[in-house]
Amino acid sequence: MKLKNLLLPVALCASIAFSAQAQNREIKAAAGDAYIEKQGSYTPDFKIDGTNKRVRNVILLIGDGMGHGAVNAAMYANGGELTMTNLRTFGLVRTQSADNFTTDSAASGTAYATGQKTNNGYLGMDTAKERIPNIPEILAPLGYACGVLSTDDLNGATPAAFFAHQPARGMKEEIWADLPASSLTFASAGTQNAYETRPLATQEAIRSRYTVVYDPKDPAVAGSERLLYLPETVTLDRGDYLPATTEMAIEYLSARSKKGFFLMVEGARIDKSEHSNDFPGTVKEALDFDKAVEAAIRFAERDGHTLVVISADHETGATILSKAEPENGYALGIFASKGHSPMMVPLFAYGPRSREFTGTQENSDVANKILAILGAKK
Repeated sequence: MKLKNLLLPVALCASIAFSAQAQNREIKAAAGDAYIEKQGSYTPDFKIDGTNKRVRNVILLIGDGMGHGAVNAAMYANGGELTMTNLRTFGLVRTQSADNFTTDSAASGTAYATGQKTNNGYLGMDTAKERIPNIPEILAPLGYACGVLSTDDLNGATPAAFFAHQPARGMKEEIWADLPASSLTFASAGTQNAYETRPLATQEAIRSRYTVVYDPKDPAVAGSERLLYLPETVTLDRGDYLPATTEMAIEYLSARSKKGFFLMVEGARIDKSEHSNDFPGTVKEALDFDKAVEAAIRFAERDGHTLVVISADHETGATILSKAEPENGYALGIFASKGHSPMMVPLFAYGPRSREFTGTQENSDVANKILAILGAKK
């Protein structure tokens, strides 16, 4: 099919393709090709999936900007398979914020972190700018170890929503300053430089509560009670940082609580590629995210008491898969926007109680279901 024949469906979805800041702009579709080397996928045995076994651990994986287009593109470019699409439990998530039909990452991240919708730009605060307790703050007093992990900086909207309380997502210094008083046992995101350029008072406050390391093999990791691991980079040359650190976080949290743990893992750069209308980057980032999904699923299968939930904070780019050759690792995609869209995003789940995430739900519902499954009260 020629590219000109693909523009009609793009135009039809254009009315929902833009964030509030881009509603009146002319729509110009952008297309791109992706060629990838197949990485395979993992399919669990499903013995625990959907059972009523006790859930001790929850791993929430958020693909920033990962709508259906990104999932489809990555799946077909990867030979028609992803670990997340190999799962049997599927749902949909509505992402609207309290004050905008098209959410930003701060509002949606807060909904996932607190079970309550808020205005765009707010982190861990309600529409009246009052603090809302997040999942780690609710679970830690009950004995759970909690962690966040992202390929964004730690002050990025999604990881920050799980520990910070600020009225504006751009308040970088204040967000970092919230970390020492947080309920996190483990945190990892970019970067060493981002931390070392913070005010000395903030660095010292963080070091008073966390063991800070720049290498996951640092001997200080083993004896630490709370860990902040800062890699050199979380950009394109980060290697296997996301899946490897997912495994590290699972091991670290498992060893520090007999009650159980909660871990949020974000693949932040799917969204960043879509904002740039970089289709190959979108596919590669979604595939990297799927490796982290695989690490979580493999652990859940071994453990037997772990629930894994995979979704997105919003869709970005009004991304459309227009052609694919799975046998050749090829996909062609089109973007109708460089902003967020209000389209529903997919949700996949695996483990005990996974069926509770089927159907259509709000992003805030996901957090409330997780808390209810773990027996926590807001």
